[in-house]
Amino acid sequence: MQLQSEIVGQVRALIAGEENVVANLANISALLMSATSWHWVGFYLVDKAKNELVLGPFQGPVACTRLSMGRGVCAKSWALRETIVIEDVASFEGHVACSSRSQSEVVIPMICDGVVVGVLDIDSVELNGFSSSDVKILEDIVQIIEAQWQG
Repeated sequence: MQLQSEIVGQVRALIAGEENVVANLANISALLMSATSWHWVGFYLVDKAKNELVLGPFQGPVACTRLSMGRGVCAKSWALRETIVIEDVASFEGHVACSSRSQSEVVIPMICDGVVVGVLDIDSVELNGFSSSDVKILEDIVQIIEAQWQG
């Protein structure tokens, strides 16, 4: 199911006036999950003290709680500071399978004041589950989050 561009406006309206980042990430993950047929939608936040990603607000089945630097797609996106789209997770060496149903994944880093503060992670039960349009819309949503986080 392709994401519709109108969701960007919905995200803006949803978080307008709310300064709490965790509350906004929770609502954004719920909105994305309800608007799609994706398997898992959520955020991992950087734990600077432990140099790990720790599970943040999400929608979907139980997830891995911590991901160390260098472990999986999320950590690669964090390290490279770029969006990563994996069309078939079985082909990604070092993929962390929090759910055996996940077939494809997209991860987008959230960068504030030049520092990665977390990632948006989305899994699909379909191979090639994300169109280029989906990825662009998700990157636009992450830009909204970054602007609010830095606010």
